[in-house]
Amino acid sequence: MVKVIASSVRKGNVLEIDERLYVVLSAQNIHPGKGTPVTQVDMRRISDGTKVSERWRTTEQVERAHVDDSEYDFLYEDGEGYHFMEPNTYEQIAVPEDVIGDAKVFLRDGLRVYLKTFQGAAIAIELPQKVTVEVEETEPVVKGQTASSSYKPSICTGGIRVMVPPHIGVGTRIVINTEDSSYVERAKD
Repeated sequence: MVKVIASSVRKGNVLEIDERLYVVLSAQNIHPGKGTPVTQVDMRRISDGTKVSERWRTTEQVERAHVDDSEYDFLYEDGEGYHFMEPNTYEQIAVPEDVIGDAKVFLRDGLRVYLKTFQGAAIAIELPQKVTVEVEETEPVVKGQTASSSYKPSICTGGIRVMVPPHIGVGTRIVINTEDSSYVERAKD
């Protein structure tokens, strides 16, 4: 175990509190006008999936568990869960849906992700910052509207909802940010 200050805790870190492991879902440093700055952390207990919120002073020490962080390629999904393969050893691992969570909409065949494992069991997933998807539904392009900076709703591969510029049509491949499902650019391929 490694002791770190609370303000350095990030999403995906694994913390040990009272001999139980928690994976961090979100961490936010809050600096009020007066008073002590605090770190608000939302976590999921690994043993049973219970969500927990904690608040620490930013200078407090918390214990970070040592986890293996390795690259894996997504293969497929079935009744057992989501299957990934380690690209160097070809070792496969099945990850339950509660570990994948909201990331499942971004998973495509061959997508390279980081899986955090503790004692051989997957406990968290980290997606690449950007992924390429195809626009499946959107409003048609209206002539003369392309000059404005307004965005229109679209539905992309996997049912991901993204606001796109007016010139993007159905069938266009776009790059989106996995953090907030926002449009980045038109795909260059």
